[in-house]
Amino acid sequence: MSVLNALLRGLVDFLLAPFRSLPPVAGLVIVSFVVSIFMLIVFKLVSDQKRLVAVKNQITACLFEIRLFSDDLPAIFRAQGEILRHNLTYMRLSLSPKLVGLMILPLVVLIAQLQFHYGYQGLKPGQAVLVKVQLKDAGSSGASAVAPAARLEAPAGLRVDTPAIWLPALRELAWQITPEREGAYELKITVGNETLTKSVDATRQVRRRSPVRVEPKLWKEFLYPAEDPLPAASVAREISVGYLENKVNFFGWGLNWMIAFFILSIVFAFVLKGRFGVTI
Repeated sequence: MSVLNALLRGLVDFLLAPFRSLPPVAGLVIVSFVVSIFMLIVFKLVSDQKRLVAVKNQITACLFEIRLFSDDLPAIFRAQGEILRHNLTYMRLSLSPKLVGLMILPLVVLIAQLQFHYGYQGLKPGQAVLVKVQLKDAGSSGASAVAPAARLEAPAGLRVDTPAIWLPALRELAWQITPEREGAYELKITVGNETLTKSVDATRQVRRRSPVRVEPKLWKEFLYPAEDPLPAASVAREISVGYLENKVNFFGWGLNWMIAFFILSIVFAFVLKGRFGVTI
């Protein structure tokens, strides 16, 4: 999983690099446009287009039947039953397992990567946040009530405001940091004899931001692919930075980026379906 995530990170970073300095919606428009073309091509190749056309025609015929026999209740109920049956057939044809595998799974992987470009705000100069290190069980670093020896080192431009604060009930170390100027930084965290790193982003650009660096477990790496996992033998379970969630300015509305992404993708798909000869 780590190798796959590293490859995907590099690819998505490269593709989004031209849009870093633009408003987030600009990159989302391009990504949604490309995704909608991908969905249309996959849908056309995998779905039974002839049957979909036939089912849509049957639904249209039933609607005409309702209008023609508006004073015949049995005919209306029969037509409505046929519409329901045809709709179920349409859903079955549109959601075949092959279609889900070829379309939905790649989208889930892409969304997992895009979340860390569009889902979090970069820190602002003067904005204090917490850096937390959650340690594994007491057996890996001594009794839980005893604070482990820990030190946080930050590069120039990033200020460490507090000494390590130990929360024994949570097995957690915490520091407050404040960026003094914009930049991409790397923290060094020493716990006992082990030194770990954590990225911190304090820019206004659209960049990959990792709120959590996790232990090497498959499901955690899938949910948090923005940074390499911690070493397997590390005393730390995860390292987190308190980024705020981001809202994308979507033509005057502040929306979660995924809502904007899905709206754009659906709009592009319906606009382009005729050019690609796709029935959806």
